[in-house]
Amino acid sequence: MATYTKTKLSASTDGRAIKVAATATAGTTIHTGSATATTYDEVWLYAQNTDTSAVKLTIEWGGTSAPDDLIEVTVQPEAGLVAIATGLLIKGNATPLVIRAFAATANVITIHGFVNQITA
Repeated sequence: MATYTKTKLSASTDGRAIKVAATATAGTTIHTGSATATTYDEVWLYAQNTDTSAVKLTIEWGGTSAPDDLIEVTVQPEAGLVAIATGLLIKGNATPLVIRAFAATANVITIHGFVNQITA
């Protein structure tokens, strides 16, 4: 029977937001997946833009190959939390997959979220 455990994003300190400092690949680390092949991470991400201008955000989902690994969204200014990834999965690997983010402007986008870790 599978076990579900809700946890914070691995790059988050005490569940707080992760500031996106990177402006190019490889981005700021958001979450590192498991090294166990039978573990899946169901990842939920929300972005917030504290700037007064819209900012393009790119999420690197387990890799940096365009377009396969990239999720791109323009986050409007002061729009509150915007859903970026709503339950997307990454599978455990011997070399863990890493979710990263970069933005057109440094230090104005923050990422909040959580992970439901599913183990077989």
